[in-house]
Amino acid sequence: MDFEFTEEQKQIRALAREFAQKEIAPLAAEYDARGEFPRATIRQMGELGLMGIEIPTEYGGAGLDTLCYALALEEISKADAAHGTIMSVNNSLFCYGLYKYGAEAQKQKYLAPVASGKKIGAYSLTEPQSGSDAGNMRTMAVADGDSYVINGRKSWVTSGPVADFIILFAMVQPALKHKGTSAFMIDTTQPGFERGKVEPKLGIRASATCEIAYDNYRVPASERVGQDGDGFKIAMSILDAGRIGIAAQALGIAQAAFEASVKYAKEREAFGSKIGEFQAIQWMLADMATRIQAARLLVYNAALKKMRGEKYTRDASMAKLYASETAMWVTTKAIQVHGGIGYSKELPLERYFRDAKITEIYEGTSEIQRLVIARETLKQFS
Repeated sequence: MDFEFTEEQKQIRALAREFAQKEIAPLAAEYDARGEFPRATIRQMGELGLMGIEIPTEYGGAGLDTLCYALALEEISKADAAHGTIMSVNNSLFCYGLYKYGAEAQKQKYLAPVASGKKIGAYSLTEPQSGSDAGNMRTMAVADGDSYVINGRKSWVTSGPVADFIILFAMVQPALKHKGTSAFMIDTTQPGFERGKVEPKLGIRASATCEIAYDNYRVPASERVGQDGDGFKIAMSILDAGRIGIAAQALGIAQAAFEASVKYAKEREAFGSKIGEFQAIQWMLADMATRIQAARLLVYNAALKKMRGEKYTRDASMAKLYASETAMWVTTKAIQVHGGIGYSKELPLERYFRDAKITEIYEGTSEIQRLVIARETLKQFS
């Protein structure tokens, strides 16, 4: 496995790192405390090409590869995981999905403004009663002439409160369950679209999340993405790509907590010595470093497989599973290394800890990732 980065990959990582540390890190705690969507910095990220990294330049993107995306997202998430969430949804769940499955007219109308960061995109699959059980959707899209009429309620729509366009998944033939779903492009300015309760989240608080209701929302058939009944297949394919992004986000959170712990261990004194000289602290740092490196290799491997056009479902799930659980473990240990001050909002450790938890839940819980890995492994050896 060769991870010698190209000059392009090094440049996008350096660009993202410089921007994240100069423009995002100083404001991250303030955005978190207020739960405020960071419009100004997100707009700047769009101008830098970070909101549509893998999308060709003719559609407003940067025209770079998946490894560029993972490297950049890790750096953004080191500064603030909420910015990483917004970036991930825009890149993976909206732009990638529309680029892969959308018609040319849809790409011109929706993809170009979102990939360039001028507009915000979102992805809407989850409902109050159907999270992991995506085949249990109740939002209905009923054909009516050359349109569909949509009714229902979606929940946990990341970027929902600010999204201009959404890829929506709805049921068209309930008797077929997951095989009876379709995908649609939603313009949030049209009648019948209503944003609901904004979620008061534990972490990634600057990333806006809400419920959305559809009340006789009429969408032209030309705005269907793919064919009728392709919705579930499209949704799962998009999530494969999205899991690489969430794995990179988790990696960034873990790396930030680790670096803070190393710095503190070299500065903090107890019993006449730097605490980094104590074996108990050294072992925690050693385990952090090892788990982070293992997670990094899984993330890069999944990105490379996607770049090569190989099947990467299992690899993306492995990366997402291990990186997210690593982020949770590392941030927990990082607070332990820091002791009482780590539990205080004076340092960003408690924010890293809160932000890490969601990476084990969204875009497929750890339990769902294990199911995917097991299923794909059994196929491989059948």
